[in-house]
Formats: sequence, structure tokens, C-alpha cells
Amino acid sequence: MKGIFCLSVLVLIILNFSMNILEVEAQTCNPSGRVRGTKPPPGQCNMENDSDCCKQGKMYPIYKCSPPVSSNTKAVLTLNSFEDGGDGGGPSECDNKYHSDDKPVVALSTGWFNHESRCLKNITISGNGRSVVAMVVDECDSTMGCDKDHDYQPPCPNNIVDASKAVWKALGVPLSDWGELDIVWSDA
Repeated sequence: MKGIFCLSVLVLIILNFSMNILEVEAQTCNPSGRVRGTKPPPGQCNMENDSDCCKQGKMYPIYKCSPPVSSNTKAVLTLNSFEDGGDGGGPSECDNKYHSDDKPVVALSTGWFNHESRCLKNITISGNGRSVVAMVVDECDSTMGCDKDHDYQPPCPNNIVDASKAVWKALGVPLSDWGELDIVWSDA
């Protein structure tokens, strides 16, 4: 009888633990606050690649998290220039360097960037019926924006893979369709 009781308690503990794990994995990533847009000074918001500039008084959501990473993490691919003078702003956070638009490099939303844990590591991006491997070189900041440090652009949404032109070309997306594309990605 004592053995059955111990086994029952053990099963309950395992079930409770399993439910907690499933609950954590199923959590959504909700906004952690908002930032108020300010009008950029003349010429201070680089609109290359159809980048948005902050609008005076508009409230933009900020995120400290991103959706959970899996073997097929859903995301939105956006276009960014990592070159000096490009709409990506300053040098990349991972190596403090600029990168050619001809190299497959990306910036990840803050939660996926995960305190630089993916810096200079490769991810596999799949979309438009093709796949490409790209190196993570920067963060698409989901926690701040609308200031000089962020080129007066809004905070990045929490589900963005911000990619160089080389990534878009490798996925075979026609130039006229560059801007946003639903993709999946995983650590390579």
C-alpha cells in the first residue's frame, strides 16, 4: 500500500511539473510598456528600405520578450542595411562593425537576440520556398526607439528577423516584393 501511495505521489509530481513546462512554453509575449514618438530633427531619420520614422505623440509598444524559439519559429522578415550610412544606424552590436549588404546577415528582435547569446551564430531562414543561412550580427531593439540612438525609428516588433539584401536575394524574393515576408527560422 505504501508503494502505491509513493508511486501516486510521484506521478502527481511529474504531471504537475509537466503542466508547468507546457504552461511556460505556451505563454505569449505581451508588450512590456510603451514609448512616445518624437518628431525626428530634419534629416535625422534614414528612410532607406522604406523604414518608418517615429510620429510625434504616437505610442509605440515595447517588448522585452519574443515568441518561444522552436525548430520552425514564425517571424516576419524585414529589410535592413548593415552598411555604414545605412538605415541600420551604427555598427552592429555583436562585433562593432558594419557589414556588406552582399553578406547574409541579420538582426533579431530583443527577446531572440537574448543578451547577445546568438551573436555571430548562424540561423536558417526559410521562406518563399527556399532557405538561407545567415549570421546574427545585431539586435533589432524591441525595448527602445524614437531617439537618436535608434535613428528616430520606432521600436522593433518582437517577431522580427531584420535581414540584409543578400538574404532576400537568396530567398528568391522579387525586388518589388522586398519589405516584409512571413518566414520561419531556427538556430543552425
